[in-house]
Amino acid sequence: MTTLSPHTLLAVQSLAEDSGASATQSRLEQAKRSQAAGQASEEFEAIFLSQMLAPMFETVEEDPMFGGGPGESMYRSLLVEEYGKIVAQTGGIGLADHLQQELIRLQEIE
Repeated sequence: MTTLSPHTLLAVQSLAEDSGASATQSRLEQAKRSQAAGQASEEFEAIFLSQMLAPMFETVEEDPMFGGGPGESMYRSLLVEEYGKIVAQTGGIGLADHLQQELIRLQEIE
């Protein structure tokens, strides 16, 4: 059995720590990319849902007693955007999940 000098032992220990740190850093970067992909996917789903909901709200007539005017059309579009965001945040239609998986798969290829 060979005995290693203290200098060699320190070099091996330093190399092991460096490789562990780089693995931890790699996992941290992967988690950040996954989180960013999830956020982008959810935002995309919110915009998609807003665009799908907009025609439905165009058919709703203005309330003559409390509504009407140019302000209602502006605020109605903002309301539809918020509906899309809320639906996406509460699970949506599953589009964000599939999109996130695809984004992560494409990042792994690179």
